[in-house]
Amino acid sequence: ADGASYVYNKEPPTHGKVVVETTCGDLDIELWPKQCPMACRNFVQLCLEGYYDNSIFHRIIPNFMVQTGDPTGTGEGGESIYGKPFKNENHTRLKFRYRGIVATANTGHNDNGSQFFITLNETKWLNGLHTIFGKVTGKTRYNLVDIANYETDDNDRPLYPPKIIKTEVLLNPFDDIKPRVKEKKEGPKKKKKKYKKNTSLLSFDEQEEGEEDAV
Repeated sequence: ADGASYVYNKEPPTHGKVVVETTCGDLDIELWPKQCPMACRNFVQLCLEGYYDNSIFHRIIPNFMVQTGDPTGTGEGGESIYGKPFKNENHTRLKFRYRGIVATANTGHNDNGSQFFITLNETKWLNGLHTIFGKVTGKTRYNLVDIANYETDDNDRPLYPPKIIKTEVLLNPFDDIKPRVKEKKEGPKKKKKKYKKNTSLLSFDEQEEGEEDAV
């Protein structure tokens, strides 16, 4: 218990809360808008717009992470509210220390869009590579485990993907957000530009292998 309290004491306080309703139950996500305003604003506005509604968890790696946030469901789509990929926002007190960390998915430091992943374990080799903007809290972390238990194919894609039903912003840390018009949300046909190769890869594979080799 002392170790856990030490971890939480090192973190800055959260401000803002979003409920992500999934087919496995709710995920309560608390945010760090002061530490990473671009990532949090992007996430909150997309939630207000219903952008994530019906998006599947297209990538699940047991004991590592689950990934979602792509309306096309391919792992190659999605866009930010800024009209282009946005840069990483790293903070020294935000680390991949435990299960439930919510971070932007990317293929590089300035390549963040709408996709995000949630950790299932400590993943310290990702520190500095992805923007941590929130955490799953309370008993809803058990629902995260249920998502992670879905059977996947050889490409880490669930055979019968769980999905986000809808999102609800319970506490909006930004009082000036104006959701864009609804037509932006129309999913696959709005594919716009492709972000580099494959957003689903996130450079995880090499890092994960390196981590395992070091164990």
